[in-house]
Amino acid sequence: MLKGSLAHHEGNRAIFDVRGVGYEVFAPSRTLEAWRGQDEVTAWVATRVREDAITLYGFDADLERQAFDVLTGVTGVGPKMALAALDTLEVDELAAAVETDDHKVLCRIAGVGKKKALRLALELKGKLPVGFTVAGGVRAPRPVVPDDPLPLALAQLDYGKSEIDRARAALEEQGLGPGEPVQARLQAALRYLSGT
Repeated sequence: MLKGSLAHHEGNRAIFDVRGVGYEVFAPSRTLEAWRGQDEVTAWVATRVREDAITLYGFDADLERQAFDVLTGVTGVGPKMALAALDTLEVDELAAAVETDDHKVLCRIAGVGKKKALRLALELKGKLPVGFTVAGGVRAPRPVVPDDPLPLALAQLDYGKSEIDRARAALEEQGLGPGEPVQARLQAALRYLSGT
């Protein structure tokens, strides 16, 4: 995470000033536009290290950073296309398109044709970090107990919504509801999901 101000930006590239030190950060252009003129902004950062470069990708929210990480895990999707996806669609719109196999919406992303849209829908299903479920193509709030960190913890471990819901139901049957310590619930959920 970086806290500072936007010194300069052009397209998806920006110079982020953190106490006099300039960091080159790539971000969705709409995010950079929103940051322009603010005294201080917080950028949630995904770092990519290659043999010849260390590249920072910045986002307005940690949810976007997580979505970027998931997107770049798809075969054939690099950071440039992942940024284009998050520039074109909000995370919830992207997830809704993936979960409902809406290839037309996915094809709005620069560089994504029908074949790539099919791959995105297939590989991203149940993996994007969002706070809703899709039923009949309509977005609705996910029935999560407020402040229950278990679903997020399991989602970060790449479990899909159906697996998380099954684990939570199994924990409820064992008397491990949201009021119990999250560490114990997470361990029990992992045991349940691994079949041990």
